[in-house]
Amino acid sequence: MNHEKINKREKRVYDEAFRREAVALLQSSDKPLVQIAAELGVSQWNLRDWRKQYGDSSGRRKPGKTAAVAAQSELERLRREIQNLKTQRDILKKALGILAEPSGNASHA
Repeated sequence: MNHEKINKREKRVYDEAFRREAVALLQSSDKPLVQIAAELGVSQWNLRDWRKQYGDSSGRRKPGKTAAVAAQSELERLRREIQNLKTQRDILKKALGILAEPSGNASHA
């Protein structure tokens, strides 16, 4: 029967930090609970219980800066920094090229 299948299934134990992170992800994401649960590899029932235990009991998402928005702003900052570093690199390349050129006034020994 199905009892053998149920008994063979291992019960997974998740630590509190994981459960809290999962709830934070749920509250900061626009994705449905079922999708987040599937991505994390947990049951939707576990995630719903964790939300009740650790999160906003209303089930509404918290307003404010979400993880996605924070990641996007960090990405934009890093892209600006990369552009700045490329500009500095190009300036140094040009300066090195100017300094490496033999000058016409130098005496050849």
